Amino acid sequence: MLFFPLVTTLPVAALAAILESLWGYPAVLLGAIGHPVMWIGTLIDRLDTALNLPEYSERKRRWMGILALVVIVLVPLTVVSLVLQIGYAVLPPPVMIVVQGVLTTALVAQKSLWTHVRAVGTALRREGLAAGRQAVAQIVGRDTRVLDEAGVVRAALESLAENFSDGVVAPLVWAALFGLPGAVFYKAVNTADSMIGHLTPRHAAFGMAAATVDDMINLPASRLAALCLIWAAPTERRAQARAAVRRDAPGHRSPNAGWPEAAMAGALGLRLAGPPP
Repeated sequence: MLFFPLVTTLPVAALAAILESLWGYPAVLLGAIGHPVMWIGTLIDRLDTALNLPEYSERKRRWMGILALVVIVLVPLTVVSLVLQIGYAVLPPPVMIVVQGVLTTALVAQKSLWTHVRAVGTALRREGLAAGRQAVAQIVGRDTRVLDEAGVVRAALESLAENFSDGVVAPLVWAALFGLPGAVFYKAVNTADSMIGHLTPRHAAFGMAAATVDDMINLPASRLAALCLIWAAPTERRAQARAAVRRDAPGHRSPNAGWPEAAMAGALGLRLAGPPP
């Protein structure tokens, strides 16, 4: 049972958002069994090793990447489908809505995102630039050793905007449409993109499918994330945030990241995702 009516899936998403904001992913679970993203990541790593061989042609690598993505999606979806079928066979539907909501919290990252971004500001205020660089290095992939204080803040805000879209809004959107399976589908593709969807010599062909599908499934959430940020902006800055999205989002190197980043920049009156002012 992979798909459910909205009367069932909307409560799953709402419950997941509320519960995840309260407790996040418990550290005791992380230490005992790891995290679902870690499990998916292990599968991706093994498929990358087995199917992305250097002797393969670029065309064959692209086909192997498509095959890998199908496996990356189907394996967790099959497991979740079996769990839900068993659950619905023994538990009443209202209880299963709660179960789905609780399980979906593992695929939403609002509390951890807030914790990590807040840590950057705290480190800058209390311990200075070196500590701020170290804190922001936990959430960005760039070399933070060369960043000044403004650069540290900009990097943290850019990460906040982008991850608000693909770490919070997107999994909740897919959960709202398809319940727990929808969130699992999204997280599988998104994790694949983060691991193999890069324009490096090794992954340019093999990761093309993951990167393309990730762009497609993030499209609605990125626009919704921008609307959320515009709505959350101070009243006097909402028009500026809307104008920034209309003007700057289409020109971003990413078809999706530019939307929440432009909204964030306009809401705060800053320049993000570009050269320092």
